[in-house]
Amino acid sequence: MKGRDPRAPPIIADKRYESPSAFTPESLLRQARRQKGLAERALPSVCVLDPDGDIVRRLKADGRARREEGWACYHTELYRFADGDLELGLVGCAVGASFAVLIAEQLFASGCRVLLSMTSAGQITPLHPPPYFILIDKALRDEGTSYHYLPPSEFSAAPAKLIGLLDGAFDRLRAPVLRGATWTTDAPFRETPEAIAAMQERELLAVEMEAAALYAFARAQDKPVLCFAHVTNQMGRVEKDFEKGKADGTVDALALLTATARCFLSAGLTGFPD
Repeated sequence: MKGRDPRAPPIIADKRYESPSAFTPESLLRQARRQKGLAERALPSVCVLDPDGDIVRRLKADGRARREEGWACYHTELYRFADGDLELGLVGCAVGASFAVLIAEQLFASGCRVLLSMTSAGQITPLHPPPYFILIDKALRDEGTSYHYLPPSEFSAAPAKLIGLLDGAFDRLRAPVLRGATWTTDAPFRETPEAIAAMQERELLAVEMEAAALYAFARAQDKPVLCFAHVTNQMGRVEKDFEKGKADGTVDALALLTATARCFLSAGLTGFPD
């Protein structure tokens, strides 16, 4: 093609970031509803991606979550969970950058107004003994999906105003909530010692698989998304690793998620703040 740089890798070649997609989540969901005989139904205002699936499994086991029959997605199930006057929609096991954004697109097309992600993560910088949480303010783009939404850059970030809405929101929580940057990778089993050392030099706090892509999607599509990392492990390099805490960490994770949701809804958050 005329004007193409033959040295550019395919992941950044032939991108037109200002152009709309020919394939949209709305068209996919429309056909899914037709095939499944489903009526269009709005989702809860706040939805949650639970890549590990522990939150969804625990709520189902406790009888505190009910399946949303109107969720037309081909690949996942969505569950509704009520905490007093707050209702959340939860999707479990959407692990990895591309899958997370695939589901995020469909959630917002179905009426979601705010999306939270709670992913488990490996410790890079040992600031606190696991388990604990990180409010991810930016993520290193070492994955592929973000490059389909935003031009190349080192990080994709949550807007400062979005994070600012949470000032003081976690003061009464039992589990520590730190704030900082993470490393998003598509290849967890290629976290080499050299790569980990390089990320420590960058002062990144943890490694996970979704945040960079979700933040790029959020910026490009003007959607409010905030990502948390639940630091539960040291990448299997110590004994008794991957322990999340009480009830597989779901008690503390839900406390964090509901506190965040209430802050955002009370602020009337419905778009991506600049």
